Amino acid sequence: MSKKIVLGFSGGLDTTYCVKYLSQEKGYEVHSVIVNTGGFSDEELIKIEAHAKNLGVASHTTVNAVKSYYDSIIKYLIYGNVLKNNTYPLSVSAERLSQAIHIAEHVKNIGADAVAHGSTGAGNDQVRFDMVFHIMIPGVEIITPIRDLKLSREEEITYLKANGVEMNFDKAVYSINKGLWGTSVGGKETLQSKGILPEEAWPTQVNKTGNEEVKLSFEKGELTAVNDQKFAHPAEAIQYLQSIAGGYGIGRDIHVGDTIIGIKGRVGFEAAAPMVILKAHHALEKHVLSKWQLNWKDQLAAFYGNWLHEGQILDPVMRDIEAFLQQSQQNVTGDVFVQLLPYRFQIIGIESSYDLMNSKFGKYGEMNSGFTGDDVRGFSKIFGNQTIIWNAVQESNKK
Repeated sequence: MSKKIVLGFSGGLDTTYCVKYLSQEKGYEVHSVIVNTGGFSDEELIKIEAHAKNLGVASHTTVNAVKSYYDSIIKYLIYGNVLKNNTYPLSVSAERLSQAIHIAEHVKNIGADAVAHGSTGAGNDQVRFDMVFHIMIPGVEIITPIRDLKLSREEEITYLKANGVEMNFDKAVYSINKGLWGTSVGGKETLQSKGILPEEAWPTQVNKTGNEEVKLSFEKGELTAVNDQKFAHPAEAIQYLQSIAGGYGIGRDIHVGDTIIGIKGRVGFEAAAPMVILKAHHALEKHVLSKWQLNWKDQLAAFYGNWLHEGQILDPVMRDIEAFLQQSQQNVTGDVFVQLLPYRFQIIGIESSYDLMNSKFGKYGEMNSGFTGDDVRGFSKIFGNQTIIWNAVQESNKK
Protein backbone atom coordinates (compact mmCIF):
# COMPACT_ATOMS: atom_id res chain seq x y z
CA MET A 1 0.00 0.00 0.00
CA SER A 2 1.33 3.43 -0.98
CA LYS A 3 2.34 5.86 1.71
CA LYS A 4 0.24 9.01 2.04
CA ILE A 5 1.75 12.43 1.50
CA VAL A 6 0.04 15.81 1.92
CA LEU A 7 1.14 18.44 -0.59
CA GLY A 8 0.51 22.14 -0.13
CA PHE A 9 -0.86 22.88 -3.59
CA SER A 10 -1.33 26.20 -5.40
CA GLY A 11 -1.80 24.87 -8.91
CA GLY A 12 1.30 26.62 -10.23
CA LEU A 13 4.30 25.10 -11.99
CA ASP A 14 6.23 24.04 -8.89
CA THR A 15 3.39 22.27 -7.09
CA THR A 16 2.18 20.73 -10.35
CA TYR A 17 5.64 19.22 -10.75
CA CYS A 18 5.51 17.99 -7.15
CA VAL A 19 2.31 16.00 -7.76
CA LYS A 20 3.79 14.10 -10.70
CA TYR A 21 7.20 13.60 -9.13
CA LEU A 22 5.86 12.39 -5.77
CA SER A 23 3.37 9.97 -7.31
CA GLN A 24 5.37 8.65 -10.25
CA GLU A 25 8.96 8.79 -9.02
CA LYS A 26 8.43 8.26 -5.29
CA GLY A 27 5.27 6.15 -5.34
CA TYR A 28 3.30 8.29 -2.88
CA GLU A 29 -0.46 8.58 -2.67
CA VAL A 30 -0.70 12.35 -3.03
CA HIS A 31 -3.34 14.32 -1.15
CA SER A 32 -3.30 17.97 -2.23
CA VAL A 33 -4.56 20.81 -0.07
CA ILE A 34 -4.93 24.50 -0.84
CA VAL A 35 -5.31 26.99 2.00
CA ASN A 36 -7.15 30.12 0.90
CA THR A 37 -6.01 33.14 2.93
CA GLY A 38 -7.93 35.59 0.80
CA GLY A 39 -6.10 35.35 -2.51
CA PHE A 40 -8.42 33.13 -4.53
CA SER A 41 -11.92 33.57 -5.94
CA ASP A 42 -14.41 30.69 -5.84
CA GLU A 43 -13.94 30.24 -9.59
CA GLU A 44 -10.17 30.02 -9.21
CA LEU A 45 -10.47 27.46 -6.44
CA ILE A 46 -12.72 25.28 -8.61
CA LYS A 47 -10.18 25.40 -11.44
CA ILE A 48 -7.32 24.52 -9.10
CA GLU A 49 -9.24 21.53 -7.74
CA ALA A 50 -9.96 20.31 -11.29
CA HIS A 51 -6.28 20.71 -12.18
CA ALA A 52 -5.21 18.70 -9.11
CA LYS A 53 -7.60 15.89 -9.95
CA ASN A 54 -6.46 15.84 -13.58
CA LEU A 55 -2.93 15.34 -12.29
CA GLY A 56 -4.11 12.24 -10.42
CA VAL A 57 -4.18 13.23 -6.75
CA ALA A 58 -5.93 10.80 -4.42
CA SER A 59 -7.85 13.69 -2.84
CA HIS A 60 -7.96 17.45 -2.95
CA THR A 61 -9.04 19.67 -0.06
CA THR A 62 -9.80 23.38 -0.05
CA VAL A 63 -9.47 25.11 3.32
CA ASN A 64 -11.15 28.49 3.73
CA ALA A 65 -8.76 30.12 6.18
CA VAL A 66 -9.65 33.78 5.66
CA LYS A 67 -11.37 34.28 9.02
CA SER A 68 -8.99 32.07 11.00
CA TYR A 69 -6.06 33.89 9.39
CA TYR A 70 -7.46 37.16 10.69
CA ASP A 71 -8.33 35.76 14.13
CA SER A 72 -4.93 34.14 14.75
CA ILE A 73 -2.53 36.59 13.10
CA ILE A 74 -3.82 39.73 11.37
CA LYS A 75 -5.73 40.91 14.43
CA TYR A 76 -2.50 41.16 16.40
CA LEU A 77 -0.66 42.87 13.55
CA ILE A 78 -3.34 45.57 13.70
CA TYR A 79 -3.22 45.79 17.49
CA GLY A 80 0.55 46.27 17.22
CA ASN A 81 0.45 48.59 14.16
CA VAL A 82 3.09 46.24 12.74
CA LEU A 83 5.06 47.41 9.71
CA LYS A 84 8.29 45.56 8.99
CA ASN A 85 11.10 48.12 8.72
CA ASN A 86 8.39 50.79 9.08
CA THR A 87 7.24 49.88 5.56
CA TYR A 88 5.81 46.42 4.96
CA PRO A 89 2.61 45.01 6.55
CA LEU A 90 3.95 41.41 6.48
CA SER A 91 1.51 40.43 3.75
CA VAL A 92 3.13 37.19 2.53
CA SER A 93 5.07 36.12 5.61
CA ALA A 94 1.95 36.16 7.78
CA GLU A 95 -0.18 34.19 5.34
CA ARG A 96 2.49 31.52 4.80
CA LEU A 97 2.36 30.70 8.50
CA SER A 98 -1.42 30.37 8.43
CA GLN A 99 -1.10 28.07 5.43
CA ALA A 100 1.61 25.96 7.05
CA ILE A 101 -0.46 25.46 10.20
CA HIS A 102 -3.52 24.30 8.22
CA ILE A 103 -1.41 21.97 6.08
CA ALA A 104 0.05 20.40 9.23
CA GLU A 105 -3.47 19.95 10.62
CA HIS A 106 -4.47 18.18 7.39
CA VAL A 107 -1.51 15.82 7.77
CA LYS A 108 -2.83 14.90 11.21
CA ASN A 109 -6.41 14.55 10.00
CA ILE A 110 -5.66 12.02 7.28
CA GLY A 111 -2.76 10.30 9.05
CA ALA A 112 -0.21 11.05 6.32
CA ASP A 113 3.29 9.64 6.44
CA ALA A 114 4.93 12.69 4.84
CA VAL A 115 4.32 16.31 3.89
CA ALA A 116 5.57 18.30 0.92
CA HIS A 117 5.74 21.89 -0.26
CA GLY A 118 6.96 23.54 -3.44
CA SER A 119 9.45 26.01 -1.99
CA THR A 120 12.80 26.59 -3.63
CA GLY A 121 16.04 26.85 -1.67
CA ALA A 122 16.35 30.60 -2.13
CA GLY A 123 13.65 32.21 0.00
CA ASN A 124 11.99 32.58 3.37
CA ASP A 125 9.02 30.30 2.78
CA GLN A 126 11.06 27.09 2.96
CA VAL A 127 12.05 27.96 6.54
CA ARG A 128 8.52 28.96 7.57
CA PHE A 129 6.94 25.76 6.27
CA ASP A 130 9.68 23.47 7.57
CA MET A 131 9.71 25.01 11.02
CA VAL A 132 5.94 24.78 11.52
CA PHE A 133 5.99 21.17 10.34
CA HIS A 134 8.86 20.23 12.68
CA ILE A 135 6.91 21.68 15.61
CA MET A 136 3.38 20.51 14.81
CA ILE A 137 4.05 17.14 13.17
CA PRO A 138 7.44 15.99 14.49
CA GLY A 139 8.72 12.86 12.86
CA VAL A 140 6.74 13.35 9.67
CA GLU A 141 9.12 13.42 6.71
CA ILE A 142 9.31 16.74 4.85
CA ILE A 143 9.91 16.44 1.11
CA THR A 144 10.67 19.47 -1.08
CA PRO A 145 11.34 18.32 -4.66
CA ILE A 146 12.13 21.73 -6.16
CA ARG A 147 14.62 22.54 -3.41
CA ASP A 148 16.06 19.03 -3.08
CA LEU A 149 16.61 18.53 -6.82
CA LYS A 150 17.70 22.14 -7.45
CA LEU A 151 15.38 22.27 -10.42
CA SER A 152 15.22 25.06 -12.97
CA ARG A 153 11.92 26.17 -14.41
CA GLU A 154 12.91 24.71 -17.77
CA GLU A 155 13.65 21.30 -16.24
CA GLU A 156 10.23 21.24 -14.58
CA ILE A 157 8.47 22.11 -17.83
CA THR A 158 10.38 19.43 -19.77
CA TYR A 159 9.43 16.78 -17.21
CA LEU A 160 5.76 17.76 -17.13
CA LYS A 161 5.43 17.84 -20.92
CA ALA A 162 7.05 14.40 -21.12
CA ASN A 163 4.38 13.17 -18.71
CA GLY A 164 1.50 14.57 -20.73
CA VAL A 165 0.64 17.50 -18.46
CA GLU A 166 -1.22 20.31 -20.20
CA MET A 167 -1.18 23.72 -18.58
CA ASN A 168 -0.08 27.26 -19.30
CA PHE A 169 3.72 27.12 -19.09
CA ASP A 170 4.21 30.77 -20.01
CA LYS A 171 5.96 32.57 -17.21
CA ALA A 172 4.24 35.72 -16.09
CA VAL A 173 6.37 38.85 -16.34
CA TYR A 174 5.56 39.59 -12.69
CA SER A 175 5.15 37.17 -9.80
CA ILE A 176 2.03 38.06 -7.82
CA ASN A 177 0.86 36.69 -4.48
CA LYS A 178 -2.50 37.97 -3.27
CA GLY A 179 -4.01 37.61 0.18
CA LEU A 180 -6.30 39.29 2.69
CA TRP A 181 -3.46 41.41 4.10
CA GLY A 182 -1.94 42.64 0.85
CA THR A 183 -0.45 41.56 -2.47
CA SER A 184 3.24 41.10 -3.23
CA VAL A 185 4.68 41.86 -6.67
CA GLY A 186 8.06 40.65 -7.86
CA GLY A 187 9.77 41.32 -11.18
CA LYS A 188 13.06 42.24 -12.78
CA GLU A 189 12.91 45.67 -11.13
CA THR A 190 12.92 44.11 -7.63
CA LEU A 191 15.88 41.83 -8.31
CA GLN A 192 18.32 44.71 -8.03
CA SER A 193 18.80 47.61 -5.65
CA LYS A 194 17.53 50.27 -8.05
CA GLY A 195 14.30 50.28 -10.00
CA ILE A 196 10.58 50.80 -9.52
CA LEU A 197 7.68 48.75 -10.77
CA PRO A 198 5.87 50.17 -13.80
CA GLU A 199 2.18 50.99 -13.67
CA GLU A 200 1.17 47.84 -15.55
CA ALA A 201 2.88 45.63 -12.96
CA TRP A 202 0.42 46.50 -10.22
CA PRO A 203 -2.53 44.08 -10.00
CA THR A 204 -4.93 46.86 -8.97
CA GLN A 205 -4.99 49.66 -11.49
CA VAL A 206 -5.73 53.26 -10.52
CA ASN A 207 -9.26 54.13 -11.66
CA LYS A 208 -10.30 56.77 -9.13
CA THR A 209 -9.63 60.50 -9.11
CA GLY A 210 -10.48 63.34 -6.76
CA ASN A 211 -10.86 62.53 -3.09
CA GLU A 212 -13.19 60.58 -0.84
CA GLU A 213 -13.70 60.51 2.91
CA VAL A 214 -14.24 57.21 4.70
CA LYS A 215 -15.15 56.55 8.30
CA LEU A 216 -13.57 53.53 9.99
CA SER A 217 -15.24 52.33 13.18
CA PHE A 218 -13.18 50.35 15.67
CA GLU A 219 -14.39 48.38 18.69
CA LYS A 220 -11.64 47.31 21.09
CA GLY A 221 -9.08 47.62 18.31
CA GLU A 222 -11.00 45.71 15.64
CA LEU A 223 -12.46 47.24 12.49
CA THR A 224 -16.19 46.54 12.69
CA ALA A 225 -17.72 49.06 10.26
CA VAL A 226 -16.83 51.19 7.24
CA ASN A 227 -18.97 54.24 6.53
CA ASP A 228 -21.46 52.92 9.11
CA GLN A 229 -21.82 49.63 7.23
CA LYS A 230 -21.31 46.91 9.82
CA PHE A 231 -19.79 43.52 9.13
CA ALA A 232 -20.18 40.15 10.83
CA HIS A 233 -16.41 39.62 10.84
CA PRO A 234 -13.49 42.08 10.56
CA ALA A 235 -12.09 40.16 7.57
CA GLU A 236 -15.17 41.26 5.62
CA ALA A 237 -14.57 44.87 6.65
CA ILE A 238 -10.99 44.63 5.38
CA GLN A 239 -12.15 43.28 2.02
CA TYR A 240 -14.79 46.01 1.72
CA LEU A 241 -12.30 48.78 2.51
CA GLN A 242 -9.92 47.29 -0.06
CA SER A 243 -12.66 47.58 -2.69
CA ILE A 244 -12.93 51.31 -1.90
CA ALA A 245 -9.28 52.28 -1.42
CA GLY A 246 -7.60 49.97 -3.94
CA GLY A 247 -8.68 52.03 -6.94
CA TYR A 248 -6.71 55.03 -5.65
CA GLY A 249 -3.40 53.18 -5.87
CA ILE A 250 -2.93 53.60 -2.13
CA GLY A 251 -0.48 51.37 -0.27
CA ARG A 252 1.99 50.76 -3.08
CA ASP A 253 5.64 50.52 -2.10
CA ILE A 254 8.81 48.45 -2.34
CA HIS A 255 10.11 46.74 0.77
CA VAL A 256 13.80 46.03 1.32
CA GLY A 257 14.34 43.54 4.10
CA ASP A 258 16.56 40.93 5.70
CA THR A 259 15.56 37.39 4.90
CA ILE A 260 15.63 34.57 7.44
CA ILE A 261 18.48 32.96 5.51
CA GLY A 262 20.68 36.04 5.78
CA ILE A 263 20.43 37.74 2.39
CA LYS A 264 18.64 40.98 1.65
CA GLY A 265 15.66 41.00 -0.65
CA ARG A 266 13.42 43.50 -2.40
CA VAL A 267 9.72 43.07 -3.15
CA GLY A 268 6.94 45.32 -4.33
CA PHE A 269 3.57 45.25 -2.63
CA GLU A 270 0.18 46.90 -2.70
CA ALA A 271 -1.87 46.97 0.47
CA ALA A 272 -4.47 49.73 0.39
CA ALA A 273 -6.76 48.44 3.15
CA PRO A 274 -3.94 47.26 5.46
CA MET A 275 -2.07 50.57 5.28
CA VAL A 276 -5.19 52.66 5.85
CA ILE A 277 -6.30 50.43 8.73
CA LEU A 278 -2.90 50.43 10.45
CA LYS A 279 -2.53 54.21 10.26
CA ALA A 280 -6.13 54.82 11.32
CA HIS A 281 -5.84 52.40 14.22
CA HIS A 282 -2.58 53.98 15.34
CA ALA A 283 -4.15 57.45 15.20
CA LEU A 284 -7.01 56.28 17.43
CA GLU A 285 -4.56 54.69 19.86
CA LYS A 286 -2.57 57.90 20.19
CA HIS A 287 -5.73 59.56 21.45
CA VAL A 288 -6.98 56.88 23.84
CA LEU A 289 -3.87 55.18 25.28
CA SER A 290 -1.43 56.51 27.83
CA LYS A 291 2.18 57.41 27.06
CA TRP A 292 3.61 54.22 28.55
CA GLN A 293 1.00 51.97 26.99
CA LEU A 294 2.06 53.32 23.61
CA ASN A 295 5.73 53.02 24.47
CA TRP A 296 5.63 49.38 25.51
CA LYS A 297 3.28 48.47 22.70
CA ASP A 298 5.77 49.81 20.17
CA GLN A 299 8.60 47.74 21.63
CA LEU A 300 6.68 44.49 21.95
CA ALA A 301 4.99 44.89 18.57
CA ALA A 302 8.34 45.40 16.83
CA PHE A 303 9.62 42.14 18.29
CA TYR A 304 6.34 40.38 17.48
CA GLY A 305 6.48 41.45 13.83
CA ASN A 306 10.12 40.46 13.40
CA TRP A 307 9.64 37.08 15.09
CA LEU A 308 6.51 36.41 13.03
CA HIS A 309 8.38 37.30 9.83
CA GLU A 310 11.00 34.72 10.73
CA GLY A 311 8.41 31.98 11.09
CA GLN A 312 8.28 31.81 14.88
CA ILE A 313 4.49 32.07 15.21
CA LEU A 314 4.39 28.98 17.48
CA ASP A 315 6.93 30.27 20.00
CA PRO A 316 5.03 30.58 23.33
CA VAL A 317 6.36 34.11 23.80
CA MET A 318 4.06 35.10 20.94
CA ARG A 319 1.01 34.11 23.02
CA ASP A 320 2.34 36.25 25.87
CA ILE A 321 2.73 39.28 23.62
CA GLU A 322 -0.70 38.69 22.09
CA ALA A 323 -2.21 38.73 25.59
CA PHE A 324 -0.59 42.11 26.22
CA LEU A 325 -1.75 43.48 22.86
CA GLN A 326 -5.29 42.22 23.45
CA GLN A 327 -5.45 43.86 26.89
CA SER A 328 -4.13 47.13 25.48
CA GLN A 329 -7.16 47.43 23.18
CA GLN A 330 -9.86 47.73 25.84
CA ASN A 331 -10.36 51.47 25.16
CA VAL A 332 -9.44 51.50 21.47
CA THR A 333 -13.01 52.19 20.39
CA GLY A 334 -14.16 55.04 18.19
CA ASP A 335 -14.35 56.40 14.67
CA VAL A 336 -11.43 57.49 12.51
CA PHE A 337 -11.97 59.75 9.51
CA VAL A 338 -9.66 59.26 6.54
CA GLN A 339 -9.38 61.15 3.27
CA LEU A 340 -8.45 58.99 0.27
CA LEU A 341 -6.68 60.53 -2.73
CA PRO A 342 -4.77 59.09 -5.70
CA TYR A 343 -1.63 57.33 -4.38
CA ARG A 344 -2.02 58.65 -0.83
CA PHE A 345 -4.33 59.19 2.12
CA GLN A 346 -4.42 61.33 5.24
CA ILE A 347 -5.99 60.99 8.67
CA ILE A 348 -8.50 63.77 9.31
CA GLY A 349 -9.16 62.96 12.95
CA ILE A 350 -11.00 60.75 15.41
CA GLU A 351 -14.06 60.69 17.62
CA SER A 352 -14.09 58.54 20.74
CA SER A 353 -15.63 58.64 24.19
CA TYR A 354 -12.22 57.43 25.45
CA ASP A 355 -10.34 60.38 23.89
CA LEU A 356 -7.73 61.66 26.38
CA MET A 357 -7.34 64.87 24.39
CA ASN A 358 -10.23 66.38 26.35
CA SER A 359 -10.63 70.14 26.63
CA LYS A 360 -11.89 69.95 30.19
CA PHE A 361 -8.39 68.88 31.25
CA GLY A 362 -6.67 71.66 29.32
CA LYS A 363 -5.81 72.77 25.80
CA TYR A 364 -2.23 72.16 24.73
CA GLY A 365 -0.31 75.42 24.24
CA GLU A 366 -3.26 77.56 25.28
CA MET A 367 -4.92 76.94 28.66
CA ASN A 368 -4.57 74.46 31.48
CA SER A 369 -7.39 73.65 33.86
CA GLY A 370 -6.00 70.79 35.91
CA PHE A 371 -2.96 72.53 37.40
CA THR A 372 -1.52 75.97 38.12
CA GLY A 373 1.63 77.75 37.00
CA ASP A 374 3.12 77.23 40.46
CA ASP A 375 2.42 73.49 40.17
CA VAL A 376 4.46 73.38 36.96
CA ARG A 377 7.23 75.48 38.48
CA GLY A 378 7.66 73.01 41.34
CA PHE A 379 7.22 69.97 39.11
CA SER A 380 9.93 71.16 36.71
CA LYS A 381 12.41 71.46 39.54
CA ILE A 382 11.65 68.04 41.03
CA PHE A 383 11.42 66.30 37.62
CA GLY A 384 14.94 67.49 36.74
CA ASN A 385 16.33 67.13 40.27
CA GLN A 386 18.64 64.18 39.65
CA THR A 387 20.21 65.85 36.62
CA ILE A 388 20.58 69.07 38.63
CA ILE A 389 22.49 67.09 41.29
CA TRP A 390 24.62 65.33 38.65
CA ASN A 391 25.67 68.63 37.07
CA ALA A 392 26.41 70.15 40.48
CA VAL A 393 28.71 67.22 41.34
CA GLN A 394 30.54 67.57 38.01
CA GLU A 395 31.12 71.28 38.62
CA SER A 396 32.42 70.68 42.15
CA ASN A 397 34.94 68.15 40.89
CA LYS A 398 36.34 70.63 38.37
CA LYS A 399 37.51 72.91 41.19
